[in-house]
Amino acid sequence: MDVSYGGVAAKVFRTVIPGEVGQVSLGGLMLSVLAALDGRQTLGQVSEKIGISSPDISQAITKLIDMRLVESIERPVCILDREFIDFLVFRMSLAIGPLGTIIVEDWFEDLGFNKHNFPSLRAVDLVNYLSREIPREEKRIEFKEEMLRKIREKGY
Repeated sequence: MDVSYGGVAAKVFRTVIPGEVGQVSLGGLMLSVLAALDGRQTLGQVSEKIGISSPDISQAITKLIDMRLVESIERPVCILDREFIDFLVFRMSLAIGPLGTIIVEDWFEDLGFNKHNFPSLRAVDLVNYLSREIPREEKRIEFKEEMLRKIREKGY
């Protein structure tokens, strides 16, 4: 399993209680991650919820997997399609100008993904992050409204 953040951020994990656990020693970070895994939220969502950086949560999940205390729940992950990404870049560029493209790419990377593997279930999060980059309130509101309409249209 790819345990780099981009490789696991869209995966969902749940805790597992093996038959013979024995003694296990976990630090505060690993306990926080273990407690936050609910079998519904992606690792990216858990990371944001408990305020842990991408490298830290990747390291914690790797150790928890090695200790057999968590397992990945396999489910199909829908990825943002090209039409949506093109629309996103277009709307961001309308809101702030030519830097819109760069800011979108930077946010993909900051969230541990790229435009080819960004999970659609995080589309609203992405729009919220991007909207913070828009200084003019009327442009920010327009951007969010248009993007949320597109998210509903796409079924994300």
